[in-house]
Amino acid sequence: MLPREDPRDALIAAAGERLEDLPKNARFGTSSVRRQAMLLNRRPDLRIVPLRGNVATRLAKIKAGEADATLLAAAGLDRLAMSDTGALIETAEVLPAASQGAIGIDCLSANTAVREMLDQINHVPTFDAVMAERAFLAALGGDCHSPVAAFAQQVGDVLVLTAEILLPDGSERRTRTIQIVGHDKEAPAKLATELLGQASAELRAIFGK
Repeated sequence: MLPREDPRDALIAAAGERLEDLPKNARFGTSSVRRQAMLLNRRPDLRIVPLRGNVATRLAKIKAGEADATLLAAAGLDRLAMSDTGALIETAEVLPAASQGAIGIDCLSANTAVREMLDQINHVPTFDAVMAERAFLAALGGDCHSPVAAFAQQVGDVLVLTAEILLPDGSERRTRTIQIVGHDKEAPAKLATELLGQASAELRAIFGK
């Protein structure tokens, strides 16, 4: 893993820099179930409309009035030299998708020479954080189309992992933060089990539980 870039989402809106600034019944463009669920949990009045395409296409659609606002990954905007586009939303408001902002490099486990080279550039804090997020997602049985978010970061000697699962309409949200000490690889799976244990049957069914 390379050092993680900004994991946050950025709000792109025709007017306003906060979700609270959007007018009542505003049209919010997104095709992400995670973002849809989080937005509706905070603003049930929003009307979700599908918005697809690359960054330039989505920005053009907002400018053309096809939607009043959208969310884009800050890291993607940074990589396109568009970091001044939109207003950053803190992770406490909109939790990112697992691995958001991170770039990883894979190789065959048997390729010792390449593994040794990758070890030299591996950013351990990012690696540990992303592995915890992915372990949580795997334990849920979720994927990129699931209403689930996970974000981990190193705080001193502790890895702090926050995760949440939601109904797509935002009517139910289960969230929790844990601290992982050392290399407790079972902690993310335990967190997934605890959140599912608190969830309704409808929410558990999304993950086949």
